[in-house]
Amino acid sequence: MPRLRLRFDGWIAGLGTASGTRLVVGNWPVSPFGPVTDVMLERADGHRLLLAATSDLAAFVVRTYTFDEVLVVPVSASQSGRRWTVVAGPLLMRFTVGRRTPLGLLLRAVPPVLASRPWWVRLIDGPARLAQPGVRTYGSAGNGHREWYGARDLRRITDATATLDGTDLGALTAVDPPVRFGFGSTPRAPSLLRITTIVELPQAGPGRHLPA
Repeated sequence: MPRLRLRFDGWIAGLGTASGTRLVVGNWPVSPFGPVTDVMLERADGHRLLLAATSDLAAFVVRTYTFDEVLVVPVSASQSGRRWTVVAGPLLMRFTVGRRTPLGLLLRAVPPVLASRPWWVRLIDGPARLAQPGVRTYGSAGNGHREWYGARDLRRITDATATLDGTDLGALTAVDPPVRFGFGSTPRAPSLLRITTIVELPQAGPGRHLPA
């Protein structure tokens, strides 16, 4: 069956908090849904929550990843220098990005046109898993979807604050244990990835909605 490939270009931020809540923010200036941001959140008890700005985006993400709860709420991400602010319904998060990591320097050396090629992303999946336990660059997701994560830069997150429903989630910590939304996690150390993600899914059939 013919398959459709969708491209998302932007950033993924992953961090942990002292409360045990881990957060993954996807900020996508270029996507099939237009410029969008979504937040995936896993609490200490394992409850997985998706915060998405539109029902179409939420439906697409749920077909690819696994959640216990989904909220369609206003979601935005803004950047001022190295400081990011994310507002997503009940969540308010701010974090600061630090220097590029040694791995980030290596990623920057790869030509962008190569870094997002599926064959290249699959080739480096093994080395990526060795360098960053829990991290995958290629894998099978929900409903027959396949994904390629073409990382192009990596910077540490040096500090962060976050509140959920007005409750402080605590100090910045590692993403530990790894999040369980899909086949892989973000790096254990709080990080901001510059990334191109390709999602491959079966071609739309009768009555099935896909983004234009």
